[in-house]
Amino acid sequence: MIAIVAFVAAMGGTYAGRTLFAPQKQTETELHALLHKELKLDAAQEVKIEAIEQRFATRRKSLELEMRAANAHLAEAIEAEHGYGPEVTAAIDHTHQVMGEMQKETLEHLFAMRAVLKPEQTAQFDRTVVKALTPDTSPPEKR
Repeated sequence: MIAIVAFVAAMGGTYAGRTLFAPQKQTETELHALLHKELKLDAAQEVKIEAIEQRFATRRKSLELEMRAANAHLAEAIEAEHGYGPEVTAAIDHTHQVMGEMQKETLEHLFAMRAVLKPEQTAQFDRTVVKALTPDTSPPEKR
């Protein structure tokens, strides 16, 4: 029974971590499409944006690996303590720290790309960021 509870808790932690990262990936996809298809970047902007994207891809991969390790540590702590003890608390805190770092890095990435844009491009970029971060939560019949 204890093993089942530990397994379910570990899976819940993994699911929560993946769910929290999903909106960021969606935002990146929307912004990538906007940048490369709609904003009509010039050659110099393309080069700068590509360099920014490459740096962030490396950092994101590192943070994703750290998140997997944090989730594994959480699973181990749950299995060892069989309850909400100090190791579980520390593992949860570490998971939150990594999630926060991912969010900060993502925002720094967005602002770095925005800095490359011309004034007439930033308004559309800003609208896309805001839209991605504030999805329509109204009932389907009101959309």
